[in-house]
Amino acid sequence: MKTILFALCLLSLCTVVKAQDTHFGIKAGLNISSLDVEDGADFSSKTGFHSGGLAHVHLSPHFAVQPELTYSTQGGKDGEVKWKLGYLNMPVLLQIMTGTGFRFETGPQLGFAVSSHYKDGDVEYDYGDVTETVDVSWSFGISYLFPEGVGFDARYNHGLTDVYEPHSYEIKNRVFQVGVFYQFMNTAPHSRRR
Repeated sequence: MKTILFALCLLSLCTVVKAQDTHFGIKAGLNISSLDVEDGADFSSKTGFHSGGLAHVHLSPHFAVQPELTYSTQGGKDGEVKWKLGYLNMPVLLQIMTGTGFRFETGPQLGFAVSSHYKDGDVEYDYGDVTETVDVSWSFGISYLFPEGVGFDARYNHGLTDVYEPHSYEIKNRVFQVGVFYQFMNTAPHSRRR
């Protein structure tokens, strides 16, 4: 089932980026992540990173869809305990463009866990067997694109699904991201602010 879901996501991304008015780009940045635990003993924040690619697809002068494919290090810590998670994330964001360089964005994100390690002091455990493979989040953010194609963004990803497979209590991802991106632009001046 998870393989089928992944294949459908890739197919939908390929369909979207075939649109005529599409700009591709690369991005990277800082993560500040934590884990929200159902019983209230939340993990505090830890730093990580994200990097990957994007496709900015124009639907109209003021609306666009931006699918991305990024690798993201997430998790949380509680004293000497750290839970380090690595995800391949695929957000698909609807963007509202103001025409002045600002973009407001929101949309779903599908994440696939590629690594999970639980560290208690000097001892580290592979937590892959107790980590859900698929994570679903909802993203909210803002970005600014300069005419040269360089931009900055800030985003919050709110986890909707339990990442702890035993499900004895729910643990959900909470990730704040700030980053820089470069969007390969058309040569037409009006395309540089979109």
